[in-house]
Formats: sequence, structure tokens, C-alpha cells
Amino acid sequence: MCPIPPAMKTFIHPFSTPYSAFFTFSVPLIFLYIYISKEWHEVAKCKTSHRKSIHSLLSFFPSFLSASSYIPRKIMATLTSNVYLSPQYNVPKDHHLPHGCVVEEISGLIRVHKDGYVERPQVLPCVTASTMSPELNVTSGDMVIDSATNTWARFYVPICQHELPLLVYFHGGGFCVGSAAWSCYHDFLARLSAKVGCVIMSVNYRLAPENPLPAPYDDGLRALMWVKQQMLYEQHNMGSGSNSEWWTTKCNFSSVFLGGDSAGANIAYNVATRVAACDGAALRPLSLKGLILIQPFFGGEVRTGSEKCMAQSSGSALNLAASDTYWRLALPCGANRDHPWCNPLVKVKLEQLKVLRTLVCISEIDILKDRNLEFCDTLVRAGKRVEFELFRGVGHAFQILSKSQISKNRTMEMMARVKSFMAL
Repeated sequence: MCPIPPAMKTFIHPFSTPYSAFFTFSVPLIFLYIYISKEWHEVAKCKTSHRKSIHSLLSFFPSFLSASSYIPRKIMATLTSNVYLSPQYNVPKDHHLPHGCVVEEISGLIRVHKDGYVERPQVLPCVTASTMSPELNVTSGDMVIDSATNTWARFYVPICQHELPLLVYFHGGGFCVGSAAWSCYHDFLARLSAKVGCVIMSVNYRLAPENPLPAPYDDGLRALMWVKQQMLYEQHNMGSGSNSEWWTTKCNFSSVFLGGDSAGANIAYNVATRVAACDGAALRPLSLKGLILIQPFFGGEVRTGSEKCMAQSSGSALNLAASDTYWRLALPCGANRDHPWCNPLVKVKLEQLKVLRTLVCISEIDILKDRNLEFCDTLVRAGKRVEFELFRGVGHAFQILSKSQISKNRTMEMMARVKSFMAL
């Protein structure tokens, strides 16, 4: 082999090694790969066809670079993970840039900067649908409802041989945080499905302040229309082996309930009133039978007794300052807490209000206790079919966040109450 002239060594040295092919071809592709992956956050909201084309392009690189350890495997796994899983908890590409002062904050949960940038720490782990205790005899899976808004749902289906009622459920979080993939909701709804004997559809809706009200209500109504479409498709294509057959064949679509906790209960209520206003015509032949509201997140300009006395209760997951912040972030610009979406008892003619048969679950150590009781009392006096249960010694969201023995006991009582309500 001829020696390399000294004058040429500086120029060709990198390409005279065994790694020459890597430097020649891989480095440009690596930079292109990193660039495309950074843009993935933006692409997530595009149409499905656009996302698929980008995904196919990304999938080329892992196989091409498999012989190289230049990019760590952990990064590769993150880039190819489920794009539908809690998209608003992904780290935005501009997270390292200055965003001005913080204008709204709930410690440990959400921070909003002056330029509109939103931080949401991952306070609770997100789990996949396959994370399930075998003894529950419940199967679970995720389905996309609307790829344009990245709205999806997680289903919980008890293993049985007969049709079951369907509960369409909305998670809590003050409209601003939370996910259907949070471990606490995954565990609670899996156990609720097994205990009650019902199929549960847990909707992952858009969050404020990026998507203020009524965006979650729109997502909820869209989820119901999607259920109707799945039902009609299955009726006309029995045994076709569709993606939805594993849960639709277990559902009794003439027995559908809406439910949720905290902000999710607010969403369930407002979606139900929208549907009831048109006598449910848009959903037929889907039939809504009832409403299950767990610690519904309502408010008002005038403080109730429990809001004043339990503003900083250590036994509850919600305090008054956090409640006010959630409402500032979720309500339309310029609206106060007497907006009908926050305070359902104002600016409404109760005699004309159409309300489904309703169960309200109320916690004794909750700033929302008096407001929830007032809500029930007002609707009952207006002739509505509303019943409630007060769970003593526990606070807001005890059924998903508290591990104390009394919370576990009250959670079992709540599940039994829900089961009896849905059985009627």
C-alpha cells in the first residue's frame, strides 16, 4: 500500500479509517433524522396521512443505523413510542428558550408563562393499556377517536359472555391536567369495570389553557358520535373482524351512561345537557340512561361555606387557590365563575332544563361539598331525578389519589353505589 503524502494527511485522514463509510453516509442522515424527530411534535396534530408518511420516513433510520451506537437506544425508543399517549405531556422542542415570567401556577401541576408557554410536570406515571392485573378479568385497549385533535379513548371490557352497559367516562384535573393513561385512573377504572360489570370508555380530551372550554365538551360530544358510528358499523358488518369488534360486541348500546370525576363530571354534565336539549335525536339509536357525577367541579362568584372553611384542607386534593386558577385557565376570556359552564345554577330556567337521571357522589372533606349539595337540592326541587351519596371522612379525588384504609373502604362503597344506580 502506497504511503499517504504528508501534505494530504490533514485533508483525507478522516476518510482513510475503517469508519470512512460511516462519516460519508451516516452523519448527514443522523442530522436529518434528528431534525425530523424534532418536528414530530408539530406533525402530531396533522392529518393521519401526513403523520404516516413522516412515520415511514422515520422508521427507515433505525434500521439503517442499527449497526451504529451513535444514537442511544433510549432516544430511539422515545421517538417511536405511541404518539397518541398524552401528547400534551411531551416536552416541546422550544422548552429551553426563555418564555417570560410565570403568570399562572399550581405548584407541581402546571405553570403558564407570559408568552403562553405551558409546563406540565409528569406528576403521575402514564401506563399502557396492557398494564392490567390478571385477577380482574378485564381486557383493555386504546382507540383513536379524532386524529386531528388527538382525541382517543381507553376501553375496559370485562371478560364475559353477555352484553354489558357502557359507561363513557371523563377524567378529572381541572380541565388543565390529567390523562386517561394516568396510572391512578387506569387502576380505578379497571376495578370499577370489574366491580360494576360494565364496559368503560375513558376519553382523553384536549386540555386548557391551550384548548379552553368548550373544547372538552366538543370532544365529549364527538366521542359519543364516534360510539354511535362504531355501533352502526358493527350492526351492518357483523363478524367482519373490525378493530372495534373486541369491545362493541360486549356493549348493550341501549344502556349507555355518562360519567366522570371533578372536571370530568362537569364535562359529562354539559355533554348530557347538550344531548338532552335535542331529545337525544343526534345519538339515536344510541340511548343515554343516566349520569354519574363524582365530586363535580362547579364554581361560582359567591363562596360557599365549605369553600371558606376547607380552603386548605390537608385531607383533600383540591384547595380554593387551585380551583380559582383552574377556572381562570379554562373559562373563555373575560368570563367569571358565574358563567354557566362553571355555575350551572345561574342564567338557566330550571323548569326548561332537561337532565338525565343523575347520581352525584360527594366527599365530606371537599371544598366542593356545599356546592354539590346545593346543586342536588336545586335540581330535586325543580322536579329532576337526582340522587346523591355523601362519603364521610374523605376528600376530593380520594378514590384515585388516596391510599388510606378509609379511602379504600369508601371507594368500594362508591363502586357498589354506582353498580346499583346502573342496574335500575
